[in-house]
Amino acid sequence: MSKYYYGKSKKVDANQKEIVAEFRKQGATVVILSELGKGCPDLLIGYEGVNILVEVKDGSKPQSQQKLTRDQKEFCQQWKGQGVVVVNSILQCQQLIMACQVKVNEL
Repeated sequence: MSKYYYGKSKKVDANQKEIVAEFRKQGATVVILSELGKGCPDLLIGYEGVNILVEVKDGSKPQSQQKLTRDQKEFCQQWKGQGVVVVNSILQCQQLIMACQVKVNEL
């Protein structure tokens, strides 16, 4: 998996800045990983003891342009931790945080 940790910077989705801002507004910590490239997800989100890898897709684009790249699919298949969540809107950010709250309350 070492090929995933060092790569040239990739193009960032147009909505990544607003997605990051929403996660932070909801109380999450955010580490931006998109500069790693090579299929690595865009963000690492921490919320109430839960860590989530998040791939940001631009929800304003057609579904056909929001698909995971070959490298992203390969990363997801090889990653041995919790799965990668794809987020393409503010609403999906809010839903992910709500799902984390439910999970924390179940513990």
